[in-house]
Amino acid sequence: MNRRSLLLGASALGLVVFGGGAFLVNRQRQAEAESAAVATSTADQALLVREYSPSFGPTDAKVALVEFFDPSCEACRAYHPVVQEIRRQFPDHVRVVLRYTVFHEGSDEAVRILEAARMQDKFEPVLDALLEQQPGWAVHGAPQMDVAWEIAGAAGLDLERAETDQFFPGITGILNQDAADVEALAIRQTPTFFLNGKRLENFSAESLIADVRFAVENS
Repeated sequence: MNRRSLLLGASALGLVVFGGGAFLVNRQRQAEAESAAVATSTADQALLVREYSPSFGPTDAKVALVEFFDPSCEACRAYHPVVQEIRRQFPDHVRVVLRYTVFHEGSDEAVRILEAARMQDKFEPVLDALLEQQPGWAVHGAPQMDVAWEIAGAAGLDLERAETDQFFPGITGILNQDAADVEALAIRQTPTFFLNGKRLENFSAESLIADVRFAVENS
């Protein structure tokens, strides 16, 4: 066997070894990626709903619609009647859960208003009023939070009590935890909806209701 044959044989053997090694590395990377995907999916489920999260509907409902929303967000305001319609159509089958996503200036204070209202069992009327009259207070870059407080008061909130309750440490904890979950779930826009744990993409008012209906009928 001449020198050229020896070199070719060695090269071929090297390619086999390299190819086998690359195959094993790729398999290992694929396995790691699959494991990471499973772990992320499981973690996401835990991040979607917290025990303290405001919710409507049966806690044991087969269908869960989680909305990450910002009280100052115009799109959230536009989708609020859609979510209300879902609650109206499926009162016994769907649980709606709200998560705070404070992307705009003043939204953290709006959340404090809502949580102070929840302490007075006034959450829903105050939420409805703040969203309905959102253009009057949620001015981007210059929010009129005194107006937001007036709106909440007109909706039934005891303002004197709420001005103290808004600084309750538990509310700060809710804001911090929701912010951490928003970051972990890579929420980048509001509203973001999850239906039975699946993030909805490119939805519309009609498709959101249709998706919920399909989930109810197949639960």
